Amino acid sequence: MPSLFLPTSTLKEITMKRLWGIAICLIVFAPVLVAQENYTQGPVWRVSLVRVKPNRMDEYLTSLRQSSKPFLEEEKRQGLIVDYKFFIKETKNNPQDWDVCLAVQYKNHAALDALPGKTEAIRDKVFGGKQQAHELGEKREEIRELVSSELLEEILLK
Repeated sequence: MPSLFLPTSTLKEITMKRLWGIAICLIVFAPVLVAQENYTQGPVWRVSLVRVKPNRMDEYLTSLRQSSKPFLEEEKRQGLIVDYKFFIKETKNNPQDWDVCLAVQYKNHAALDALPGKTEAIRDKVFGGKQQAHELGEKREEIRELVSSELLEEILLK
């Protein structure tokens, strides 16, 4: 139906622009819609894989129990993390494989944004300050090597 105020050619041009706009929106947003069709986003995990130097496992686990566990417990108590877990790998595929895994669970990606400022106070409380935490890190380097540190998002299949 032609408009009383616009010529037919202008109406066709407006209609084509709308159709192109809708087509572009579908192209841009379709992958997101398809991805969300199969799963919902879950929590985010920071997973660190560590290779412990030979004959140093007890020393490393003692260090984790005495310093990392209290730090993580305080983060959990303050609501900065949801949970944490330690794993020991029971199979070794090669000498360069990892031995211990530390997995820290965060509610979502946004929870990671506020960490640096808030964890400094926990670091000072648990370790006694920046210098002491640095010394502990150096001491750990003597008994273990970080193989990999990954950020993973848990997905919940529908």
